[in-house]
Amino acid sequence: MPIVSRSTDPRISVIGTGYLGATHAVCMAELGFDVIGVDIDTRRVRRLSAGEVPFYEPGLEALLRKNLEAGRLTFTGSLAEAVERADVHFVCVGTPQRPDSGAADLRHVDAAVSGLITAGLGPDDLVVGKSTVPAGTATRLAARLAAGAPGAELAWNPEFLREGFAVDDTLRPDRLVFGVAPRGMAERRLRAVYAQMIGDDVPVVVTDLTTAELVKVAANAFLATKISFINAMAEVCEATGGDVVELAGALAHDARIGHRFLQAGIGFGGGCLPKDIRAFQAHADELGVGRALAFLGEVDAVNIRARARAVALTREVLGDSPANRTVGVLGAAFKPNSDDIRDSPALEVAEALRRAGAHVSVYDPAAVENGRACHPNLCFADSVVGAVAGAEVVLVLTEWHEFRELDPAVLRPHVARPVVIDGRGALDPHRWRAAGWTYRALGRPPR
Repeated sequence: MPIVSRSTDPRISVIGTGYLGATHAVCMAELGFDVIGVDIDTRRVRRLSAGEVPFYEPGLEALLRKNLEAGRLTFTGSLAEAVERADVHFVCVGTPQRPDSGAADLRHVDAAVSGLITAGLGPDDLVVGKSTVPAGTATRLAARLAAGAPGAELAWNPEFLREGFAVDDTLRPDRLVFGVAPRGMAERRLRAVYAQMIGDDVPVVVTDLTTAELVKVAANAFLATKISFINAMAEVCEATGGDVVELAGALAHDARIGHRFLQAGIGFGGGCLPKDIRAFQAHADELGVGRALAFLGEVDAVNIRARARAVALTREVLGDSPANRTVGVLGAAFKPNSDDIRDSPALEVAEALRRAGAHVSVYDPAAVENGRACHPNLCFADSVVGAVAGAEVVLVLTEWHEFRELDPAVLRPHVARPVVIDGRGALDPHRWRAAGWTYRALGRPPR
């Protein structure tokens, strides 16, 4: 995608430089815009300004350094500087789950918009929300803008990033959603920001503010439901002797269903899906339509049960007692190509086995440092061999390419018993069994 920069281009600020914000800021600069990223975390600002991404995301650090050197990208802790230098302001702050309920905590979003107003937001400025919020939040914030910064507009442009593919998802999205108020200039200005993508035939959906907010949470709810559906089928297969992999393969031939995300395993985690489906359900309750989304409670419950079932399967292969048994765990991040351990199913399984008395050693290609910081009672190894040395069972709990490509024959001499539990459907069972391993997986009969 060619970089085109003109003096009439929008000048962009990105409020919040966590995973979403840092990625968005870097990619907007890569498109040729002058971009300033803003964060109250001074350490994060220093690291980004020095060309260091404070999380693992393939390809992002190289683009960060490239655009810092080109002078298109800077970082600051000052909202006033952002308001002075930019006219399109993307709000990319976090909306975590509230500690007292499943609802979304909107304090950071509210603070970002209030801070922009206080910093002197001008009548020609556009504030663009990208954070995941309950429906109705944008309408409320638009009213606040109208009162505090007359003439400034609000739009909602939800993000659909996949960790591990965030650069490509930002520069080459599968669609752009513009939530805008009628008769405003927001759509025209968003089209200017995304002109290169639109020129490459990326579909644009223009809708109202509320529908744009719903697109993101509905997409996450549908994805979570599909993942939990196949994990529910794995439970049924375990009760009946069926094979969930063969079942999923047969379902996938139906074009209405497809094959994506029909991979049974220990379920989803991370900083988005779990908290977003809970917030969606909580907001539906507030609106008086909780029954419409009541099924999301079971989606969440199926997901949590998948982790417990992995622990139960490990107990089974160990003869029901993990105490003083050696367990090797491959995977700590909630998904591959990421160092994100938020609500990580892999680490929850590892911790449950440790609490049951097992000696657990964990290895992950990117998330060892984060895992060690948050789970100091677990042992972390610096290699696959280090994690599985002397293990009586090996659990593959994050589907990194490195783990998919392991040679079971080479690994076998390092373990005490050649037993593997494939928690992600990532391994070829025929290959592992041919190398002398006992292969087990959720929803699959022992053979």
